[in-house]
Amino acid sequence: MSGAAPTAAPAAAPTAASDLRAAVDGPEVRAAVEEPDVRTAAEDFRAASRGWTSGVAVITARTGEEVFAKTVSSFSTLSLDPLLVTVAIGRHSPLVAAVRASGHFGLSILTNRQISVARRFATPGAGRARGAFAAVGAHAAVPMRTAATGAPLVEDALARFDCRLHADLPGGDHTILVGRVAAAARDDGTPLLYHDGQYRVLAPNPLTTNGVGA
Repeated sequence: MSGAAPTAAPAAAPTAASDLRAAVDGPEVRAAVEEPDVRTAAEDFRAASRGWTSGVAVITARTGEEVFAKTVSSFSTLSLDPLLVTVAIGRHSPLVAAVRASGHFGLSILTNRQISVARRFATPGAGRARGAFAAVGAHAAVPMRTAATGAPLVEDALARFDCRLHADLPGGDHTILVGRVAAAARDDGTPLLYHDGQYRVLAPNPLTTNGVGA
């Protein structure tokens, strides 16, 4: 019986990067390419974030007889047309529910004379009251004014934004509140800053560029 002997099909070349890596690397190398530890990644994220300097703001809301306030550094302007701002709040904060219920919120940019205000509303449980923020324990009273939308605003703040809720968006463990600005105002003063986990004061004189573009 005659005929050509059957020939073996050539081995298929790796077509995906993972196949190629498996063909070249041993198990020790593959193990080194695993995802980083989640806790370590979060610590690195926090450390890097502390390098960002921001102003200090207080977001406020009112629903029924209750007022809510929280110190934030996550405030940002978003748009000029329409006038929009954003602020991120922990998604389980009762302030988020208050903003959704009332449909408005206020943002007050603090001066360097309002560190006590910032500290009070950064303290868990100290940013919720009935009627007004009276003196409680070591915390002094914080006077508020009522804006046109009904949102409370911190008195003597450097700047104020009276906002209607435009949207709220999921942001991981935070909710991103987008406010449509109904009114904004600016007074004289020096801003309070936050950097590397500490409140800071702005230097009295701006840096000069000496002709070099900033």
